[in-house]
Amino acid sequence: MDLDRKNIINNLAGSRGKLPRIDAPMIKCDEEGGCGVIGFISNIRIKGRHIYEPSVQMHNRGNGKGGGIAAVGLCADELGVPGEVLDSHYLLQVAYLDNDSIKEVESTNIDDVFDIYMVRKIPTIADHRDIGLDIRPPDVWQYFVRAKKDRLDKFVKDNGLKSMDIRKAEDEYVFQNSVDLNHRYYASLGEKRAFIMSHGRNIMILKIVGYAEQVARYYRLEDLSAHGWIAHQRYPTRGRMWHPGGAHPFTGMHEALVHNGDFANYHSVSEYLNQYNIFPQFLTDTETSILLFDLLNRVFQYPLEYIIEALAPTSEYDFDCLPKEKQHVYRYIQSQHMSGSPDGPWFFIIARNDPYKDLLQLIGITDTAMLRPQVFALQERDEVQIGLVCSEKQAIDAALQSISQEDPRFCPIADKYWNARGGSSSDGGAFTFSIKDSGKNDGSKVLITQNKFGEIIKTPEEIHYDTRSVLSSHKPEGLSREIDDLLEAGDAGRLKEACVLKAKDYDFDKIRHMCREFVSLAAMDDKKKQLAIEVLTHLNDRVFSTSNKKRSSFLQIIRDSLEKIFGSTPAISHNTGSIYVRIDLDSRDDLRAPEKDEKILVVDARDFQPEGGLCDSRMANKAYRLGWKQFIFYGYKGQRFTGCGFGKDTEGVRIDVYGSSGDYLASGIDGMEIYVHGNAQDQLGQIMKSGKLVVYGDVGQTFMYGAKGGEVYIMGNAAGRPLINAAGHPRVVINGTCLDYLAESFMAGDPLNGGGFVILNGIGFDDKGNVADLETPYPGSCLFSLASGGAIYMRDPESKVVDQHLNGGEFTKLSLEDWKLILPYLEENQRLFGISIEDDLLTVDGRKLPFHKVYRKVQAVETAALGTSTD
Repeated sequence: MDLDRKNIINNLAGSRGKLPRIDAPMIKCDEEGGCGVIGFISNIRIKGRHIYEPSVQMHNRGNGKGGGIAAVGLCADELGVPGEVLDSHYLLQVAYLDNDSIKEVESTNIDDVFDIYMVRKIPTIADHRDIGLDIRPPDVWQYFVRAKKDRLDKFVKDNGLKSMDIRKAEDEYVFQNSVDLNHRYYASLGEKRAFIMSHGRNIMILKIVGYAEQVARYYRLEDLSAHGWIAHQRYPTRGRMWHPGGAHPFTGMHEALVHNGDFANYHSVSEYLNQYNIFPQFLTDTETSILLFDLLNRVFQYPLEYIIEALAPTSEYDFDCLPKEKQHVYRYIQSQHMSGSPDGPWFFIIARNDPYKDLLQLIGITDTAMLRPQVFALQERDEVQIGLVCSEKQAIDAALQSISQEDPRFCPIADKYWNARGGSSSDGGAFTFSIKDSGKNDGSKVLITQNKFGEIIKTPEEIHYDTRSVLSSHKPEGLSREIDDLLEAGDAGRLKEACVLKAKDYDFDKIRHMCREFVSLAAMDDKKKQLAIEVLTHLNDRVFSTSNKKRSSFLQIIRDSLEKIFGSTPAISHNTGSIYVRIDLDSRDDLRAPEKDEKILVVDARDFQPEGGLCDSRMANKAYRLGWKQFIFYGYKGQRFTGCGFGKDTEGVRIDVYGSSGDYLASGIDGMEIYVHGNAQDQLGQIMKSGKLVVYGDVGQTFMYGAKGGEVYIMGNAAGRPLINAAGHPRVVINGTCLDYLAESFMAGDPLNGGGFVILNGIGFDDKGNVADLETPYPGSCLFSLASGGAIYMRDPESKVVDQHLNGGEFTKLSLEDWKLILPYLEENQRLFGISIEDDLLTVDGRKLPFHKVYRKVQAVETAALGTSTD
């Protein structure tokens, strides 16, 4: 570190020592944090109404006692200021809890401190009770300000900051004024009077005692435009829980941070900050998070990679995998900052304006223990790009659905979804979406996505489907007669094969015409409807080449066609003799026992509540007891508990799920079959006893926690902590990988004598739909930790997984008996997903290998501590 930089750090810390402060009391956390957080950022500005729907869908993660929203990259015209003012001035937002304090606050901390360009009160609705709020949110006044030159010059001189960039010195001047204001009118008082919401450039924060979506409605943000939005649902786990000052987001300087979780070492982090004369005023772990980020960013001036390393240090096997030069740097960072690194469950989303690099950013950072769910997503089009990060995938889908309905240049399905593994040596477990000038000299912007190490993440440059195009009523030339013949013959198998081939050859218009024929076919009779659903579902579920067309656009067409078929099903109030009957929220009171040939209850789930008395799961329970055994759920928007509560011995029940399903699906099932036609959420299959679960995609956190049995097939990846505390005889095939903590405390007996096991294939699909090996079958550091029974059969022909990955397990010889045990499950896996045993699993680098050269077995170590020793 150069001398100037060291002096600036010392002098900044010294200057903050002059600020007033309170002694932070020891405050017990209210309860474990389980918040809902979302953020998205686009190269074009997006209206605030689109943060509303995903916030509503995570309503269950809130309790109405704390919600907040932040926006970055605002529109100057909408705020009534010139663009150069928005870029250069600080947008100081003061929340007045006591309107009688306005004159006093302006007198002490605004009028004599700043040159003011404009002042305005943020408009609100007339009565907060109209949107269900019990507590009136504060009036928020916006001040577009710059530091008075003479006051700034004195501040620089008095604090020895002459060698500091003057604009960065002005940042500190604004920051310290906010600390002083918060102390005078909030932190030091019993009755709070005013506090700073935010004070950065081109960024704003609003928060209330309520839900996040109520913030948007109360402050009339529906038509406010911004490049980036973040929202938080619930309340902080420390501090003044039920107070707008204690809700998320919290501001650093030009950032806003929301967080899901609860620091186990809140006080040690606070003490670390105290060393630099930084004293929390709102007494929440979220506040300390952004203060820590601000210290590392603005005081130490670390690059983002080093900030992330200080917050989420790389350890164990991941550290060993880093290049030596990076190990050297990271070891030094950890030696200086480990005591200030947040411990316990946490996940950060940060919206950031970096005025010195002319960047707007959305940053997601995952803790190294991955104790909180998170999903990232990316969509790239010629004209528009968007990056998203959220607690739940279904909320990402809700945001995209909302945005695409207003602007059809966007697709309701992302091009890429993924989970992060904190501290990963391959990508760092943190990702940044940055908006920068496109370089076209027309004011346009472009989105760049990078991991912690700065490596760029892109989706294939392919053609996307424009929903604004009008489909001709005439069948286009070149549409295959083969499809018509197969439709007429009703040959489902050959029809699937032909449609997969046509998906590669056809353009989008021909694909739309082909799907329109399926929709028309479904209207003829039940047999043809069943055929249409089967083929379109196959096209939705399987991964194959779509040539130069975006797969997300292809799926949009397929799923729209399926929804049309499901939506045209006769309502339950009309007995038409069809085997299909449709019910929705409005017609739920018409529910009755099946009559005549009726067999399949088609549930339009979109308007049902995620949980509670008006959820679809309760209605399905009632339907089952009336005699319904086959269900199709479509239009899902995060509804939870699908298949739960049906009771024991439910063999013969089948549920097919379309759309964005929610948490706890298939939890506690005993005998039924559930097929999820897409990615699934968190907590699937918990305490599952028996039955079958098939997921045509990925699954989220804590999949099959405490499961006792069942047969499960996952086409993609599992996030963190699948099959923890599972016992009995669950049999699970995961074709992708698991981020970490797979089968921790697994207690599934001897797999060769009826016990349970997991098959981990370590494969994925490339951009052309071909099966391809992942970089490693298991990237985490904890595999089979503290397991006392069961086994993991891992496809690892190059032995990439080593002893350091194991924590209570050991590699052992894979016997012929083991292969005979798992082979039937791989055969069913092949039937479900088209993943060939011979061509995809046993073929390595073009050579067919015997099973024992491809698969490895991990079994539990015999120990006296776990009661597994025979000694």
